[in-house]
Amino acid sequence: MIRELAEIVAVYDDSLQVSTELKTGCGSCAQQSTCGAGIISKAFSDRRAEFLVRKPEGQFQVGQMIELLLPEQALTQLSLMLYGLPLLALMLTAVGLGELAGVSEGWVIISAFASFGLSFYGLKRWLHHRDVQVSQLLSVQQID
Repeated sequence: MIRELAEIVAVYDDSLQVSTELKTGCGSCAQQSTCGAGIISKAFSDRRAEFLVRKPEGQFQVGQMIELLLPEQALTQLSLMLYGLPLLALMLTAVGLGELAGVSEGWVIISAFASFGLSFYGLKRWLHHRDVQVSQLLSVQQID
């Protein structure tokens, strides 16, 4: 299980609005002060994400810290889709137009990057509708 601490921002009848701090991978690296990514991560260090989760049985209050649990398999599947599908769209478009359709190189490059961008747009729309299903995979656990 992937575990993340969250703070309750609002309590509703059937859900909780929670806030989590978005983390970067640059927090403990020794090159943080000289690396461009480390400097950028410091500039945007107070990023937070807010979303709704199902409210389990029990009493919850605004300001209470809870633990969110997500199965590793769900995270792996979504990550593979998010990274793999755009690359697959780029490669299939390039090979399909370049080798099979005999389109000129300039149009192949433009079309491949267009399909790459359109796949991100499509994923964004699809994941927006899937947010409800993903939030149902989250388990909420009270911290003692």
